[in-house]
Amino acid sequence: MSSPDAFVVIGAGPGLGAAAARRFGREGHPVGLIARSTERLETMAAGLTAEGLTAAVEAADVTDEQALASALGALRERLGPIEVVLFSPRPSLEWIKPVLDTGPQDIESALALNVVAAAAAVRTVVPDMRRRRRGTLLFTTGGAAVEPHRDRAVSGIAYAAESAYVRMLHDTLADQGVHAAQATVVGPIGPGSRHEPDDVAEELWKLHTERAQPLLILR
Repeated sequence: MSSPDAFVVIGAGPGLGAAAARRFGREGHPVGLIARSTERLETMAAGLTAEGLTAAVEAADVTDEQALASALGALRERLGPIEVVLFSPRPSLEWIKPVLDTGPQDIESALALNVVAAAAAVRTVVPDMRRRRRGTLLFTTGGAAVEPHRDRAVSGIAYAAESAYVRMLHDTLADQGVHAAQATVVGPIGPGSRHEPDDVAEELWKLHTERAQPLLILR
């Protein structure tokens, strides 16, 4: 069996992103991290390296299509072919408002992050995955994807749109060796919260290895 190829987190943070990086890294995947903050990325990478894992970082605004493509290309050059992508950026709290206070710009910003940026990432990595007939596209969202709330309007809109996109990716790519799946985490995630980051990371690992379903809801 060939060795695992790169695992890349888009929107990497110290919670779930770091936990997923550790989980996949322990299985031999070289880890790539993409986010805005170079300092935060380097801190995360140092932690992974201290655990004996291979890690590389690229700073980029994930809503900038060219910057995201360049970051993914740079990580591919450093780590080798990308086998798994985790798309997990965090929305700005400034967008999260009651539905009647939510304006077009709020919705546009949320869709740019959760759907347009996701499509940009897919467009960059999927051609190689299809050619190699090997790859996994993972996405995470919050509970608003399945339980929209009037006081958090943009999350309900953007997450539902992302869920639809993931389902269509799954239906299109499943017979080409590429698995697309989304984990929706209902409730808080973090140390001591309803969902521990390491537990969610384990579910992401199962989505990658078992390829059983496109849409997983963690309650």
